[in-house]
This record gives sequence, C-alpha cells and structure tokens, in this order.
Amino acid sequence: MRLLMLSGDRQVVLGQKGPFHSMQAEFSRHFERIDVLVPRPDGPAKVLLIHERVHFHPAPCGRAGMLRWLTRRGRELLAEQHHDLIVSHDYGWFYNGLAAGRISAATGVPFVSEIHHVPGHPRAQDWKERFDKLLARLYIRHWARPRAVAIRVVNEREMPPLLERWGVPREQIAVLPSLYIDLSTFRAAGRATPLRQDVVYVGRMVENKGLDRIVDALALLKARGLPHRALFVGKGPLLGATKERAARRGLGEQARFVEWVDTPADLAEVYRQSRVGVCASTCEGGPRVTVEAMACGVPVVSTPVGVMPELLEDGRAGRLAGFDAESLADALGDVLADETRRRVLGAEAARRVQRFEAKAMLDGYARGLARLAEAGAARRGAARA
Repeated sequence: MRLLMLSGDRQVVLGQKGPFHSMQAEFSRHFERIDVLVPRPDGPAKVLLIHERVHFHPAPCGRAGMLRWLTRRGRELLAEQHHDLIVSHDYGWFYNGLAAGRISAATGVPFVSEIHHVPGHPRAQDWKERFDKLLARLYIRHWARPRAVAIRVVNEREMPPLLERWGVPREQIAVLPSLYIDLSTFRAAGRATPLRQDVVYVGRMVENKGLDRIVDALALLKARGLPHRALFVGKGPLLGATKERAARRGLGEQARFVEWVDTPADLAEVYRQSRVGVCASTCEGGPRVTVEAMACGVPVVSTPVGVMPELLEDGRAGRLAGFDAESLADALGDVLADETRRRVLGAEAARRVQRFEAKAMLDGYARGLARLAEAGAARRGAARA
C-alpha cells in the first residue's frame, strides 16, 4: 500500500529529527512507499529520502503558489506511483485539503482530511482565532465532508461532537490519536531527582498558549505569599513579550527562559526536575508536551483542551483549570501545596499515559489509514458498479 501525504511539517527537510521523522520510521514498516509534499524550507528545496521508503518533496514556491503546486505535483506523483490513499494535514488556509480534494476528484483515489485541532475551540483567544474557526467550519462543511472518505481527529471528547454539530456524520469521523511517546526516554526517574523548578512550561511562544495567563497566575501566587520558581522552554514571536511581562509582574529570577533543549533525553530531564507542568492553551490537539511531562511522573495543570480532560480527570493526575489567571493560580497552588499528594498525582499521571507508547500508537494509526484506504476503494468500486 502507498500513501501520498500533504503536510505542513518542514522539520525533516530542515534536518530536524522530531516527531514527524519518528512517525515515518514506523510508517515505513507498514507502507511500500510514502511521498510527502511539504512547504518550501529556508534553503535549497531538494527531494529527500529517509527510512528507505519515505520521499519528501519540498515546494519550490511560497504560500501563494502552494495550492497550484500541490495539485499539480500531487497528480504527477500519483500517476507515477499509484498511491492508494491521500492524507491531508489540514489547518490555516487549508490549501493542503483543497489540493487533496482536487487530486482525489481527478483520480478517484480517496483522501482523508486530518484535523488535529480547530483554532478558537474550545475557546477563542482573539478575533483571529474566531475567524480561523469560521474558516475551519466552512472548509469542513462545504469541502471535506462531501469529498473525504473520512475526517481524522485525534481525541474522543472534544473534536467529534464539534464536527457532528458542523454536519459531519459520526461514521465519517475517524478517531486516530496522534500522541506517540517514546516511553524509554520519557519515564519517571528510578531515583530521587533534584527539583530545579516548581512549574515548567514547554511549547511554542504563540498566542493560543496562554502565556500571559501563566505569568499572571505565578504573580498571583507570589502575591499570596507563595512564590514559585518557573521555567519556560520554547521560542516564538511572544518570547520577548513574555519575558517583559514576567519582569513587569515582579517575578524576577523566579522565571527563567530557555529557548531550546538539545535532545529528547534532555527535555525528559527538565520535566523530571519540575514539580508540575502547566498548559494554559485555548486550543490543542494533544498537547504532546503535557503527556511527555506526565510520562515522566509529573502532574499537570491544564485548561480543558485536547485530551487533557479525559487524562487528568480533575484531581486524579493533576488539575483542570479555567481560561483565566485566577483559576490557573488556584489549580497550581493546590497541586504544589502538598508534596506527598503531588507525588501520588505524578505516579497516577505516569500510569495513565502508558497507552501512548510510540510503536503501539503508530501501528494503530497506520492500520487505521490502511482500513480507510480499503473503505475508499470499496466505495469507489461500488459507485462504478
């Protein structure tokens, strides 16, 4: 079986061996050939072969030309390689999905639209997320639903009800989780690890991550006489503003910032050196970083996004918080108030995320796509008959 993937992940062609690179290592065991179309990198755009079977094709153009290039190049590759399924990673302006739908209509090869999360759901951060949510609704209702063999989502409780409200039949929704964790790296320490910070945030420094609320929650705790050391790991457009806000709110040396951690093993050690992980996002598919922290025996405080409500079960493996600084401060304070209870929560957190073991999850994802390819082929055969 062969896959044609339209993806926004350019890490691999930039030489970075992140989660998408690891995913393709497992997929190469399931599929005879995989062709991946990705945006133009910052540098020469050359076809790249990894894992012997996975071919990356970076675009030679910018965003404005992506829809035309994806459609043309996708049809060329499909004519050469005879793929069985088109998989489109859909977000933003949805040019991946628009191109996938065109290729599918022209060739009869089924396509799967993958929606990991919808900006502005469950809560909009600003007018841009409200606009992005409207755009997603239009794409799903009027393009993906009539054309895709399935719409793949990555969590059970958040996305299927939303898509059903938008007119997608339940049988067209495929729940295939995207969280796959290397549990040999992300695991609880076998011995006592010195704690360097009370609160750790890991992730991109962008609008939907609620960085302002994390800083404000830490400031509230300090005002209550409960100062806590925090570490922010990540970079992005809001890094400077977050540093300035932390200084303005009087956190001083209590808030440290690290832009990059070299290896997954180093990141796992950062988690193990922390008492609690924090997520204040307004929308997420996972998020991966909270599950990584939990695998390291660290309880998490999170807004109710992605898989967090089903994993945390408020008070069992951490705490759920609202989308405001005071609620976040209350939840962080609750977890940090009792060290014995914190350790119990952390142990339960590690137990709950064992199901996200990388090989098993990727095996399930690959087998799920194979089933969708077979269903699409059967539907096409029935239509011809």
